[in-house]
Amino acid sequence: MNLYEQQARNRRRTWLVMAAFVGLVLFLGLGFDAATSSAQGSFVPIGTTAALLYSGGTAAYSYFNGDRAVIASTRAVSLESALAANPHHLPYRQLENVVDEMAIAAGLPRPRVFIVGDPDPNAFATGRDPEHASIAVTEGLLGLLSREQLQGVVAHEMSHIRNYDIRLMTIVAALIGAVALLADWAARGWRYGLVGGRGGAGRGGGRKEGGSIAGILLVAIWLVAMILAPLVARLLAMMVSRQREFLADASGAELTRNPDALADALEVIESRVEPTKAIHEGSAQLCIADPLGRRVNERRGRWADLFASHPPMRERIAALRAMAFR
Repeated sequence: MNLYEQQARNRRRTWLVMAAFVGLVLFLGLGFDAATSSAQGSFVPIGTTAALLYSGGTAAYSYFNGDRAVIASTRAVSLESALAANPHHLPYRQLENVVDEMAIAAGLPRPRVFIVGDPDPNAFATGRDPEHASIAVTEGLLGLLSREQLQGVVAHEMSHIRNYDIRLMTIVAALIGAVALLADWAARGWRYGLVGGRGGAGRGGGRKEGGSIAGILLVAIWLVAMILAPLVARLLAMMVSRQREFLADASGAELTRNPDALADALEVIESRVEPTKAIHEGSAQLCIADPLGRRVNERRGRWADLFASHPPMRERIAALRAMAFR
C-alpha cells in the first residue's frame, strides 16, 4: 500500500467512525424519548432535541475556544516570548526556522508556536483550521532531537493541521461530552421514575403501557446502551486518534520527503518512558506520543486495539521505514 492509498483508507475509516459517533448520540436521545413515552403515553422528543442542542453548543464553544484552553492547561509560553527572554537560544531559533519551512512546504499559514516546559519529548497541534492553528513542543523534544528529526515531528503536526485533524478531534471531544451528559440524564430519569414506567402509577394507565412486552424490551435495550455509551464513545474517540496518527505520519513524510527523519524521532521519543506531566488526559489524543505512558499503546490484540489511544510506536516506525524503501 503506497502513501496515497494509506491516506485515502484512513480518511474513509475516520468518517465511518464519526458517523457511528453521531448515530450513538441520536440513538441515546431517541431511546430516552421512546422509553419516556412508554411511561407517559405520548412521544415528546426531549432527549433527541437536548442531544442535538448540547452537542452542537459544546462543539461550537470548543471550535472557537478549545485551542486556547488546551494551550493554557499545559502552561505553555509562546515561542516569541521565549525568544524575547533568551534571543540566542539555538533550539528556539531552530524551531522557528523549521516551522517556517514546513508551513511553506504544506502551503499553509504559519501556525502559532508554543513551548511546553516539560522534560519529556512530545508535541501536539490544536486549533480549528489552518488560519487558527497552534503547534506546541516540549523543552525535552527540543533538547533531544536533531534538526532533521525535529523537522519530521513538525511536519507530522503540520499534517494534522492540513488534514483538519485538529478540527475533527475537537468535534470528537464535544461528542464525548454530549454522550456523557445524555447518559447522566438517563440515569437520573430512571432513578426518579421518569423513564420506563417506574413512576407511572396513577398517570392514566402509564404503568400498564410501560409494562407491555415491547415497552419492557425497548427500555431494557436502551438501559444497556445508556450504561455502555460513555465507554463506547471513548473507544470511538481512540479509534479516530489511532487512524489520524498513521495518516499524519504518512503526510509528514510526504512534506519532508524524508520518512527516516520522523522514524528516528519516534525512536528517540519511544526511548523516554517518563510521562509528559504538563499534558493532561483530556489532551492525550492530540499528542504525537501518548503523554500518559500507558503500556496498552505498545501492545497488539483485541483489547489493545480497543483501548489504545495511539498505534504501537514500532508499527509506525516500520511503516515509515517501508516508505523509505528500507
